[in-house]
Amino acid sequence: MNEPAAAVHDPYAALRSPDYRRFIATMVLITLGLQVQGVVVGWQVFARTGDPLALGLVGLSEALPFIGVALFGGHVADRLNRLRLCVAATLALTFCSALLVAFTWRSTTGPLARVVLPIYGIIFLTGLVRAFYRPANSALGTDLLPKELYANGSTWRASTFQAGMVLGPALGGLVYAWWGPVAAHGLAMALLLAGTLGLFRIRYAPKPVAPKEGSVFASLAEGLRFVFSRRLLLGAISLDLFAVLFGGAVAVLPVFAKEVLQTGPQGLGLLRAAPAVGSVIMGLALAHQPPLRRAGRTLLVCVAGFGLAMIAFALSRSFPLSLFLLAVSGAVDNVSMVLRATLLQTLTPAHMLGRVSSVNQVFIGSSNEIGAFESGLAARLLGLVPSVVFGGCMTLLVVATTAWRVPELRKMDRIQD
Repeated sequence: MNEPAAAVHDPYAALRSPDYRRFIATMVLITLGLQVQGVVVGWQVFARTGDPLALGLVGLSEALPFIGVALFGGHVADRLNRLRLCVAATLALTFCSALLVAFTWRSTTGPLARVVLPIYGIIFLTGLVRAFYRPANSALGTDLLPKELYANGSTWRASTFQAGMVLGPALGGLVYAWWGPVAAHGLAMALLLAGTLGLFRIRYAPKPVAPKEGSVFASLAEGLRFVFSRRLLLGAISLDLFAVLFGGAVAVLPVFAKEVLQTGPQGLGLLRAAPAVGSVIMGLALAHQPPLRRAGRTLLVCVAGFGLAMIAFALSRSFPLSLFLLAVSGAVDNVSMVLRATLLQTLTPAHMLGRVSSVNQVFIGSSNEIGAFESGLAARLLGLVPSVVFGGCMTLLVVATTAWRVPELRKMDRIQD
């Protein structure tokens, strides 16, 4: 039964939908803008403070509002038109980017040249907006495809997202180095605006959902109960939460670039892009393969591989080797990202996609943004290299604990089955 299915596998099935192609294109533009903004803010803050903890505070500034509001964002995504909500959110992200342009231009020289508090404030607003954008975007992408294409769509969504992460940091680092932070922030604003305009080309007919009585908090509780009652889903997203919380090193890459690898903002852009390069290559390979067998075991192995790559990266003193190790981390992370997204889409009813996606995004936000704060704090307390080695070891411990405590995840075969 599996051999004919593999023979007729269409790696471009999801992309044959014109509206899904438009959705993917807008994702690339918006991701590019946010990644340009991220690398520029990181280098800008470190240049003004010289403190790795200040980089961690950037992540915390975004994580706090995101985690506090994301569940409400999921509720809104299940009640309103998801496409219109995405448009409103991306317009707000463009406005936040314009604020960064204005502040950077005013603070290039003079008494404001060492000030970073307004940057934290703008990133706080960005986190607030992304709390509404992420659940709506995730649910919208699912709505545009039939269920049998969820795995293929997740693969292309992850791959194009990572493609944006390849170009974004590289563009941000190069523009920052050649023309300065004002021009780099201006580029981020233009990309976000282009992505917003692209959303208007998507034809979207919301699926009718019977209205439900009850308060907002009852709606949020329903989404939380759903996630916590599905051990497979809870185990997969918890694995991501704790692995990336401890194992990620993105927030302290400016310190590695400057103090360990002896490179400038151009090198930082390449370091930020390297995981995405590995992810894109892996994504293209996955798209041309039928759905993975032994998906649970594959997920655990890939997260363990992520931890090992981070340990090796921390110990590397070679710029090419460091790029390669970060690419490996991105490749294995892509596999786990696709498996988690497919599992979430397969198990979740359409009328709950916004809320369940928001719970997942809270986990992801916790792992990425709070992980950035943890990285900065650990680098301050333990030292830069020991902190990343410690985080990688903790990732391996999380994988072993998950494999022991959630045996159904370890034994899971094809998600579609």
